[in-house]
Amino acid sequence: MPLLPGAEPFRRDGGEVGVLICHGFTGSPQSVRPWAAYLADRGLTVSVPLLPGHGTRWQDMQLTTWQDWYAEVDRELRALTERCSQVFVCGLSMGGALALRLAARHGDAVSGVAVVNPANRVHDKAGALLPVLRYVLRTTKGLASDIAKPGSVEVGYERTPLHAAHSVRKFFLQVDSELPQVTQPLLVMTSPQDHVVPPSDSERVLGRVSSTDVRHKLLERSFHVATLDHDAELIFQETYDFIARLAPSVRAEPAGEGKAVSGGA
Repeated sequence: MPLLPGAEPFRRDGGEVGVLICHGFTGSPQSVRPWAAYLADRGLTVSVPLLPGHGTRWQDMQLTTWQDWYAEVDRELRALTERCSQVFVCGLSMGGALALRLAARHGDAVSGVAVVNPANRVHDKAGALLPVLRYVLRTTKGLASDIAKPGSVEVGYERTPLHAAHSVRKFFLQVDSELPQVTQPLLVMTSPQDHVVPPSDSERVLGRVSSTDVRHKLLERSFHVATLDHDAELIFQETYDFIARLAPSVRAEPAGEGKAVSGGA
């Protein structure tokens, strides 16, 4: 099945510090590609896998579950740990939940976690009905392109398959139960105006992890897909500074002296 434009996985080899970035539910690597390119341009080894069932058509996603999505990022993390001396995990929305679970399960193999608008709950009132509703209704409206910046578009599905929505709801419950196992340094970046994942999900994450090195940054000018929004460069710089502080081999950049943001692979 042909991929949607920009949905291709992103991989670039760099130095001994690796970064795994996880995209969100019904989205694709396109939504986090500029984030990945910014870090790769600064010499980091970066990987953004395409989650199974994503980046093609919603009917393909209907056949996958959270176990498939998690298995993909777990494989990528293991590959990075073989290649790199330190590895950081990042994610947007459901990708944030994937990153947090990787941190909870892999312990010291993960040096730090940076997440943007991490999802922790399905907030739709019909969420509790998904176990039955998914057999009656195949799809609901899509979640893509909640972005304040004019002209910025997220590549994602226009419909959300309810079998997959039921699975992601179960996944969020699983991750929530494992959050106390997250002990790594944590950077959480939250959009106060998010029409997909409310800020309360970030607060829930911050309140349940066991990390003691925690930074919470508000993205005042952006909606949900903040990595393609007005605060994108702030996210990129905050992430790089976070990694540089924790990885001795990465040189911190003086403010305003970074390279121009690149969107290509």
